Amino acid sequence: MRMDRDQRGEGPLISGIVGRGFRVDDGIYEGLTITPRRADGWSPPPIEALGEDDLGPLFAIDPQPEFIILGTGAKLVRPPRTLVTALEAKGVGLEPMDSRAAARAWGVLRAELRWVAAALYPLD
Repeated sequence: MRMDRDQRGEGPLISGIVGRGFRVDDGIYEGLTITPRRADGWSPPPIEALGEDDLGPLFAIDPQPEFIILGTGAKLVRPPRTLVTALEAKGVGLEPMDSRAAARAWGVLRAELRWVAAALYPLD
């Protein structure tokens, strides 16, 4: 499922946690990628296999995001160093945290109109 929001607005909002997933406007997503312009369901690989290509949709916005919030599920899990290095080479930071914290951080940063993107693993 995909939701688009007018570019002049503040974009999709994560309004709650439902089961293993997240409520975004009128949709519920277990895995989620979200930018200031849209939210999409996401079926991520195991965290240890996460690569730059898996986050590709987050780079479809222009300009690219300041950084990416990575929600790693029910608990914080460090992403592969190769991913961090690849994103740093693009000038994009990666902020890993558990997915609940990531959902809250998304709301705070977007309220400040920060140009960020997020990828949230389902809660397990």
